[in-house]
This record gives sequence, C-alpha cells and structure tokens, in this order.
Amino acid sequence: MKFLGFLLCFSLSLFGQQNYPKDYFIAPLEIPLQLSGNFGELRPNHIHSGFDFKTQKVEGLNVLAAADGYISRIKISHGGYGKAIYITHPNGYTTVYGHLKSALGAIEKYIKKEQYKKQTYEMDLLLNPDVLKVKKGEIIALSGNTGGSDGPHLHFEIRDTQTEKIINPMFFGFDLQIMDTKAPTISSLLVYPIDENAIVNESKRPISVSLSQQKDGSYVAENVLAKGKIGFGITTVDFDNVSWNANGIYKIQSFLNGTPYFGYQFDTFSFDETRYVNALLDYSKYKKQGQRIQRLFMKNPFPLSIIRSTDENGLLTITPNFNQSYRIDVSDFNGNTTKITIPIQFSDLPAKVPEIPITSKYFVKAKRENSFAHKNVSVSFPANTFYDDFYMNFEVKNKMLYLHDDTVAAHTNFSITFEDSIAAKKDREKMFIASINDKKIYFNTTKQYKNSFTCYTKNLGQYELMKDTKGPKIVYHKNKVNKRITNQNELQFQISDALSGIKSYNGYLNGDWILFEYESKTKTLTHNLADGIVKEGDNVFKIEVSDNVGNSTIFESHFSRSQKP
Repeated sequence: MKFLGFLLCFSLSLFGQQNYPKDYFIAPLEIPLQLSGNFGELRPNHIHSGFDFKTQKVEGLNVLAAADGYISRIKISHGGYGKAIYITHPNGYTTVYGHLKSALGAIEKYIKKEQYKKQTYEMDLLLNPDVLKVKKGEIIALSGNTGGSDGPHLHFEIRDTQTEKIINPMFFGFDLQIMDTKAPTISSLLVYPIDENAIVNESKRPISVSLSQQKDGSYVAENVLAKGKIGFGITTVDFDNVSWNANGIYKIQSFLNGTPYFGYQFDTFSFDETRYVNALLDYSKYKKQGQRIQRLFMKNPFPLSIIRSTDENGLLTITPNFNQSYRIDVSDFNGNTTKITIPIQFSDLPAKVPEIPITSKYFVKAKRENSFAHKNVSVSFPANTFYDDFYMNFEVKNKMLYLHDDTVAAHTNFSITFEDSIAAKKDREKMFIASINDKKIYFNTTKQYKNSFTCYTKNLGQYELMKDTKGPKIVYHKNKVNKRITNQNELQFQISDALSGIKSYNGYLNGDWILFEYESKTKTLTHNLADGIVKEGDNVFKIEVSDNVGNSTIFESHFSRSQKP
C-alpha cells in the first residue's frame, strides 16, 4: 500500500500540472527568441531559475514589459542579476528582467533619484503599486551585461508572487515561440558502487558503461554485472531548433519493471533549495573534469522538491535472484524523449579495480557536528554541512591551511579559526583570512577577537591568515582630467586592490556626492556627466576608494568644462 500511495502521489505531482495562462505574457524582446540558457539548467551552486535570452551579442536592445502591472522591486548589485527590474502582475505572477544596461524613462529617473538620495550605486528597493505602473509591451529598459553575466543577454523569470517560487516559463506559452523537435542527447552513463560490498563490472569505483544507439534513437547499454547496492548517473543535454547551443534537460525518469522509480522534472522550485544541485550532480567529477553527471539516486536523501522517488531513493540492490528491467527516459518540455535500456545481471566476480585508498585520518560524518584542530588552526562543521560522509585531508604547513579541496561540496557555512599571538595589536586590524585558488587571493569577512581570527565559508580548499596594509589603486585616463573636457560625456576610472579587495567607493564633484556605476568584470567606475552635477567652468573632483580592511586611497584633480552649446 505504501508503494501504491507513492505512485499515486508521484503521478499527481509529477504529471498533473497547474493550468497556467498560455497567452498572458508576451516576449520581453522584439527579436526572435533564442536561448543561451534554459530553466532548470544545472549551474555552479544553483539551478538556473529562468531563461537567458540571446541579444545578438550586443547590449542596448529594447526590453518590454511582458504584461500590465507595476514595478515592485528594483535591485542593483555588482554581482548576481546586476541591474534588475521586477514587475508584479494582477494575475498573481511576477516577471524578472536581469543584467540590464539601464532602465528607461520614468523608471531610470526614479532609480537615479534614489541612488543620489541614498548615495549608493547598489540598492534593493521595494515599491508600492502606485509608484511605477507599466503597460504590456512598454519599453522598460535596455538589455545589457551587468552583474554576474558572461556576455550580453537578458535573464527572464516568472515567479509566483505569493510564494516567490520560480516557474518554468514554458508553461506560459513560450514553448510555442521556441520550436523544439529534437530529443535530448546522452553522452555517458555511469554506474556507482554504493555500499562496501558493491562491485560493478569488476570495479569498486564508479565506472562508465558503453551505449549502443538503435535505429529509433534509443540506446541499449552494455551488460552491467554487479552485486550489492548500485546507482546510475547520466550526462545529457538538450537542443532546440533555433538556439543552436546545448541547454539543460527538462525531465529524467528511471523505471524498474516499467514502474517509475526515481526522477525529477523542472517545473518549479524555491530559491532556498537550489544549492542542492551539488548533491544532484556528481560534484567531484564536475570539479575535476567539468562534466555534469546527473545522479539518479540519493545515497543520503536531501529535500530537493523536484525529486520523486520510491523508498529506495533510486538505489538498486543486486542479489543472486535479481531479474528485473531497468530503463531511463530523458525528455524535453515538448515530450521529445531519448530512452536507455540497461541490462543488469548479478555477478560474484572479484574486483580488479579497488576502492580509492584512504590517505587521511580525519573522518567527517555528514549528519553530525565535526570539529578538528591542528597547530594554530581549528575548523568546525555544523551537522548537515555536507551531503555525504568522507575522509578529509587536513594539514597546516608553512602557515597555510590545506582543508581538503573543492571536490567536496558544502551546503552550509562552516567556520575556520586562526590563532596568532605574534602580530602586533595595530596589525590585527589589517588582517583577514584569505582563500587561495589557483594562486588568486580571495577575501573572507573575518571577525577578530583578541588573538583569534574567524571566517565563515562554504568552500573547502587552501586558506591563509594575511595582512593588508596597502590601499587600493585608482587608475585614470590622463586625457580625461586636468584639462577641458567639454566634449566628454563621462568620467571613468579603474580601481583594484591586490589583497583584501574593494569594499566601497565614493566620488565627489565640487563637494557634492556623485554617482559612480561599478562594473566588476572590468573593475571600472563610470560617472555620467549628464547627471547634472558638473558646473560651468572649473570643477574640483575627488574619488575615495577603500578596501575590506580599511585602507583607503584618495585621488583629487580638477577639470574645466563648458556647458554652452
């Protein structure tokens, strides 16, 4: 009865979709829609929450309001979505437009007013319904490349306004604008020995299984000879007819004897659970090889709402009397499906490939709190920091902490503490815990108490206690200051800091604060002279930049400008 109950819930939740409006929202761009990233795509530390629409490799395309509504939120940040606008609609949904170059009209005027009022570039504004109303098809912004964007595009989302859950835009009719008649492609199939007695094809390590494609496009795997508990993982992508690049898949479902066994499909999820992508993937292979293997099992269950499973959590127990049929179906939103049939047989052959040898004495139990100390460094992991148990490399050498490596994912923050009784009191204010990755130094917010320095992080790897006594660098174009700049529309500087990184920046013109927009990818500060702070004739200019431990650099100059046509 328990299994039948699961099947009923499985059917209702996985296949009984809500009746979303198909023709309420229009496309947010005036060009034919092409995807550079789709909903549910597996990204670093998150599941992609919307569509990334291509903008023909340029910035400045018109961005349209997808429906009537009001602007309920404006968020501007150095990372993330960069410049983003949120529109709440009367039908219970909110659309999001990210990585914008700028807003337009009354919206841009409102943003500038608030930035000058608060004297900050970054901000997160929540607006009342009567402040900025928009109509369907109204041009609200220009597309751009701001924030954590790798190239010009528009990030577009649809959310449930009340729950803030993100919903696949395909449900709202976008499947009709992005033609897709191609079934997903599968490039690899892996089998994982799970328990200590498991062996797969004479290996106690995960092993790749060859696939043979049939005339109908389906695959048949080579025989899997196994015993004990095993699980499967696949590498798969999807292509549509118009975008010409690989995107994530919509649905994966495994079957045991024709009955749904383990699966997930990307309909809707919350932001709180999106980091579980690191448990869904074979994280170690992803970090080592860049290969996204999607696992069809949970060794230790985790609460990712898109997953539907029997009590076995996708694991198969292969015994001498095992004689069952196992299949994996991979589908896109339009129902184009690729199938893999996997013959599995019990085998008692010994392993020729042994387990990876254990080289560490530090064993981390994922479900409980773990604390370790060595020399002047201690680390503390709260319960459920990690998804699985593992042996952790932990060493302090030449003042450097070697805390395993980044092939193991942490779900929550853990603490690292360095003790330093040698540094002078005045130096401690300039000290911080740095993470080192490929010889690059990254600042971690560090709390100091007497001789102790503590930071919180979600990344294993190399750490060192460092001191930063140098202020940031400010690089300017000499032809843009100390002279007349009548024909110039902006002031532009590059700022950088070699150790702790930039924390804040402020610019002043004739004693008044001016807005600088910061582009983190190019480390560029830009002030638009059209803001109207510049005056006729001589202008005195100052910029102050501070790093994360309080070192500051001030640059002062002057220029002359004529406002007359």
